Amino acid sequence: MPRIAYFGPRGTFTEQAARGFGSDLEPRETIPAALEAARTGEAELACVPVENSVEGAVPATMDALAEGAPLIAVAETVLAVRFSLLVRPGGGPVRTVASHPHALAQVRHWLAANLPDAVAVAATSTAAAAVAVQRGEHDAAVTAPVAAEHYPLEVAATDLADVRDAKTRFLLLRGPGALPEPTGSDRTSVVVTAPDRVGVLSDVLVEFALRGVNLTRIESRPTKGPLGEYRFYIDFDGHVAEPRVGDALAALRRHCPDTRFLGSYPKAVREDVVAENADFVAAAEWVVAIREGRGA
Repeated sequence: MPRIAYFGPRGTFTEQAARGFGSDLEPRETIPAALEAARTGEAELACVPVENSVEGAVPATMDALAEGAPLIAVAETVLAVRFSLLVRPGGGPVRTVASHPHALAQVRHWLAANLPDAVAVAATSTAAAAVAVQRGEHDAAVTAPVAAEHYPLEVAATDLADVRDAKTRFLLLRGPGALPEPTGSDRTSVVVTAPDRVGVLSDVLVEFALRGVNLTRIESRPTKGPLGEYRFYIDFDGHVAEPRVGDALAALRRHCPDTRFLGSYPKAVREDVVAENADFVAAAEWVVAIREGRGA
């Protein structure tokens, strides 16, 4: 059973996600620490959150994947986000509520309606908030439901979510190696540092459009270098083994030499995908025939 490092401590949504990939789980205090465990071999795999449908991308994951030794995603999972409110047994009034900022943002209206006088306090994770309540530092914590299994706290309320269909996507990553086989419903991820020239982003997008490759996410983050220098994180349908996807990636690399491949992996939510590779295979065979003097 492979060891999986995950963004902890115990009792986070990431633990809940990691359970779907295996049972030998090792929490790490930060997202970079979980990824570093996979880079150094302390763990075979790392599970981290990448984006939330309400609060958007997870910056710590994006930055850590763009820097350091390469990692590739081999799987993803998507969890519906429902929170629990945990308190100490026999605790008194709730004056402070702690949680990760993303979690607090997703129950803001519930807190305003049910605990209007409580002060929201940011924590490094939902589980860290539970630990703070256990220590008496805060009165309540907004956590993943799994946290109730790990900490001696009472569930004061559960199934909390201002947005009922909120979801978080998680990636399972490891060091470079053989990729998962194409399934017909895959996703590919890359991070690109675009050169500073007019029209470069338009050129990149055209390369995907010309090949009928559907982009599912594109976001930018500063490189932490010169002001105005950005990285672009791009997710799109398809697997690098498909001719049109491989061709699009090669074109992307020509425009942006600083391109990092982050993996081709099965989608968590399966979709019916129309095969669109036949024309690209036929065109490639035609070019080979011309080069070999067998066609015109």
